[in-house]
Amino acid sequence: MRAMGGEQVEEAVAGCVALLRTADAGRPDWARVRAGRLEWDCLRTALHIADDLIAYAGRLAGRAQHAHVPFGITLDDATGDAGVLDVITTTGALLAAAVRTAPRHARAFHPFPFRSADRTGFAAMGVAEVLLHTHDIAEGLGLPYEPSAELAEGVLESLFPHVRPGPAPWPVLLWATGRGELPGRAAVTGWHWHNNLVLPAERLTLEGVRPLAARDLAQGGDGGFEWLTGGPYPGTRDAAGMLVKAYEAGVHRPEFGAFVLVRHEDGHAIGSMGFHSAPDEEGRVEIGYDLVEGARGRGYATEALRALARWALERDDVRTLFATVERGNRPSQAVVSRAGFRKAGEDEDLFAYELRREES
Repeated sequence: MRAMGGEQVEEAVAGCVALLRTADAGRPDWARVRAGRLEWDCLRTALHIADDLIAYAGRLAGRAQHAHVPFGITLDDATGDAGVLDVITTTGALLAAAVRTAPRHARAFHPFPFRSADRTGFAAMGVAEVLLHTHDIAEGLGLPYEPSAELAEGVLESLFPHVRPGPAPWPVLLWATGRGELPGRAAVTGWHWHNNLVLPAERLTLEGVRPLAARDLAQGGDGGFEWLTGGPYPGTRDAAGMLVKAYEAGVHRPEFGAFVLVRHEDGHAIGSMGFHSAPDEEGRVEIGYDLVEGARGRGYATEALRALARWALERDDVRTLFATVERGNRPSQAVVSRAGFRKAGEDEDLFAYELRREES
């Protein structure tokens, strides 16, 4: 599956416009037809698509960090149904261009849930707005509509990592956004999407891995990262595979998944770190990590572990972090010790370390 980018934005917009241009003159004025289950009419919903596309393009291009950029679209008085489709085409092209030209590490403001998104997130959000609101308008106008399974799946794996996938992605996306029903699942009455978590450290950024990127890593790809020579290490691919299995089982907690460690000085990914699962009932959760060989011995793992531990122990649902290290792996034992972990047990193969909230 392709990562979400400018090409996917253009594909979604092209499908939207092609379908809605087929609305013949015999259909009523869009302003007099309700868009599916929304309170808006079809014309207002089409304008909303364009508004979101230009808003995402503006935020990403301008690297807005703390709030929405305060501007929007105003249509000329004489603009009709066909004219608003031209606006959607134009704003879609602007978002696609912003996504293509933004550096991989660039992030800009979006409220859900960690107050920022990268270019992949903005592309996926743009695609989601187009797919879902095209569905709403088509439902109001009585037009059949179903986007490509690949686009729907890309939105789910980029923005809904907390939602268990199903046999077909489009019905799952409709269900997850309160637009449909799925057998065995309760109706959705409130929702928002889930951009990836990014944690800063002094020389590194810990970038949360989406299921889409994890699947690529587990299958031998780079996950969309530029790796230091020798990476990703096998442990990273194993962790990515575990993430995908959790996602497919519907038990993935995105903030307690895997993070790729990206070095500030050159943008290279140098390893990964993350949680084996969500915290248990006692607030206990295990951490694991690895580094590409060429990045070892420089304190990167310690720096990343301190950042991740600090974030985790500030949460109400985490009380204790623990890690297991092979008895012969002295460098890794030094990493956990420097990060404040204390030895809590051992067997013939492993030492166990833990860090409690009150000790951090």
